[in-house]
Amino acid sequence: MDGRAIPRHVAVIMDGNGRWAKKRLLPRAAGHRAGMNRMIGLSEHVFDCGVQVCTLFALSTENLSRPQEELNGLYALFREYFPRNAKRLHEKSVVLKVIGDRGLLPADVVALIEEGEALTADGGRGILQLAIGYGGRQDILAAVNRAVRQGKEVSMEEFSAMLTTGGMPDPDLVIRTGKELRISNFLLWQAAYSELYFTDVLFPDFSDKEFDKALEAYASRERRFGKV
Repeated sequence: MDGRAIPRHVAVIMDGNGRWAKKRLLPRAAGHRAGMNRMIGLSEHVFDCGVQVCTLFALSTENLSRPQEELNGLYALFREYFPRNAKRLHEKSVVLKVIGDRGLLPADVVALIEEGEALTADGGRGILQLAIGYGGRQDILAAVNRAVRQGKEVSMEEFSAMLTTGGMPDPDLVIRTGKELRISNFLLWQAAYSELYFTDVLFPDFSDKEFDKALEAYASRERRFGKV
């Protein structure tokens, strides 16, 4: 993108699907479907921009307390979209990774996740990381307990490796759509020095052009990591 600084890792909190549907007098399920379609389009665009890792917050641990009917609709979307889009990522040489507590998900959804990860494992163009059943505090707590079981003090680098994102670079840029000004338990450890970008645009309307605006904002910032 014309020589500007491009973040290596971009993370997106995809918020606003339900409000998008409500504005159009549609059921929430229609908003989730629109959001899924936009997620697929965005996941193709980010790598064209030169981003190497993209993490999308698809379903939080807190979201799992929503009505079962809504969750069933979300799982149905996963079942519908996962197989063919894993194939698409494979064709585009993009690795698919999923972070989160898979024990919270239906067994057949977990099987689809594992099949998609295996299919795309040899991709070399970029990494698409989906956070499904994910919570930042839960991620940190699990890593702490892992360190305790090892019975030793660990360095920050060793602790980072114990998180579900172990081996991934920390996000340079965290984007949240949908107007809210918080990161909602997303990548709490990893986002310590991330640039934050908030937009009022609801996620189904978060176009490639809107994503490019976030990259422009990122390129205009000076990142010093506490140094002069």
